[in-house]
Parts: sequence; C-alpha cells; structure tokens
Amino acid sequence: MIERISGSRKAWCGVMKTLCWISLAIVTALTAFMLLYVLFRGVPNVTPQLLFTKPSTLRNTIGILPDILNTVYIVIATLVIVLPIGVGAAIYLNEYATNKRVVEIIEFAAETLSGIPSIIYGLVGMLVFCQFCSLGTTLLAGALTLVIMNLPTIMRTTQESLKTVPESYREGAFALGAGKWRVIRTVVLPTCINGIITGCILSIGRILSESAALLFTAGFAHNVNGFISGLGSAGATLTVALYMYASERGEFDVAFAIAAILMVLTVIINLLTTYMGRLMKRRNGQ
Repeated sequence: MIERISGSRKAWCGVMKTLCWISLAIVTALTAFMLLYVLFRGVPNVTPQLLFTKPSTLRNTIGILPDILNTVYIVIATLVIVLPIGVGAAIYLNEYATNKRVVEIIEFAAETLSGIPSIIYGLVGMLVFCQFCSLGTTLLAGALTLVIMNLPTIMRTTQESLKTVPESYREGAFALGAGKWRVIRTVVLPTCINGIITGCILSIGRILSESAALLFTAGFAHNVNGFISGLGSAGATLTVALYMYASERGEFDVAFAIAAILMVLTVIINLLTTYMGRLMKRRNGQ
C-alpha cells in the first residue's frame, strides 16, 4: 500500500527546495560578481611591461615578473615537500596504524593545526626556519612554513579518500598473493587518486592566497633568479606584492591586475594538476 504524502509535507518539501535554490543562486551570484569585478578592474591594466619586467626605481616602472616566478617557485617547493609527507602520513594512519587512540590524537592535532591563524605560522616560521635553522629570510623558509600549514589538508583529504576504497579490493589483492605495500601502491592509491588531487588543489589555493606567513619568512625582494638560487634568496610572491602595492603605495590598478593574474594562475595550476591526475589513472588502467 502506497502512503500518500500529506499537503503540509509537500509544502514543507517545496519550501526547503526553494531555500536550497535561493542559497545556490546567492553563492553563484557572489562568486560571479567577485570574479567579473576583479577581471573587469584588473585585465585592462595587464600589460607586457607589467608581466615581463621587474620594478625599477630609476625608470619609475612597475613589473611583476619576479613576483610571478617567486610564486611558481614557492608552489613547486611546497608541493614537493608536503605531498610525500602528507600522503605517507595518511597511508600509515589508515593502513598500518593499529593503536586507535594514537590515531585519534594525531587526527585531533591535524584538525587543530588547520584552524591556527596564518600569522602565527609566520611568526613560528620566522623564529624556527629563519633564525634557529639559519635559513634567513628566503623563499625556502617560506615554503617550509607553508608545508606545515598545508600538511593537515593533504593528510586529512587523503585519509578520507583512503577510507572510501572498498575493503573487498584489498581482500581480493591479498587473495592473489600481493603484499601489503603492493596492494597499497597498485590498488588503493590509484583508486583514491581523486582525493589526493583534491587535497593538492586545496593546498595550491592556500599557497597562492597566503601573504601573512610569507611577510615574516620570504621577504619583499623583487629579483629575477633561477629556481635553486631563488629558493635561497628573499622574494615577494604575488599576494605579498598585491598587499604592498595596495596598502603601502596605493597602486590599486596594479593590485587589481595582480589579482586577475592570480585568478588565472590558480585556474592554470588546478587544470594541470587535474590533467596529471587523469594521466596517472590512465597509466594504472582505470
């Protein structure tokens, strides 16, 4: 016997559906407004001189080529360090750890780290990496600070993705005689690659948007250097340069141009990360 839905329940479902649509419209409108406004204010100010030169006091010109390179350097350095550590920690907690109490403590610590303000990370990074480790004000010190900031994100997203892999996959691989690490490497990790990519994209977004921590650790220099030499010297990223031009110098046209470039750079890096994830899935036969 099919139970009929009462009129009041239909009205309630209609109200909730309408509220969901309104919420979706508000989020979409706010996002579109922010993107279009920044692009409208910033794109007209993006010129070849701005993109491919460095600032010069003598010529009274503004260029952000060093800031773009520093941003790319710090993204690469941070991901190269944080991905193996974060993914390895998640694999241990989900696949190897047997003491549930210890796992809960580590997960609680990771959640706590993800909620700490970035300015505190910058202060700790300055004291530990710049002074105690004698790295000085360098991009490497900034990258190591960002590693600590993004480690909980990579670890937790990977760990949750590992939990979604059906246990039958592991049991079938064990039944075929595969060892523990071979099962993880050939069965578990390829299945949850989307979760790892999600954590990587979230980390890239936080790296690109971070300025407070880098003010203390990476510095404000605008020199064009190679990757290795750049990591060993001070340098301003795009977000730090945006802060300096908008807050200290009042160059809002340049600030909006940098904001537009940051948006485009974020989209490009995220697309590249997604493409690499698809290549890895194809290589593993998925």
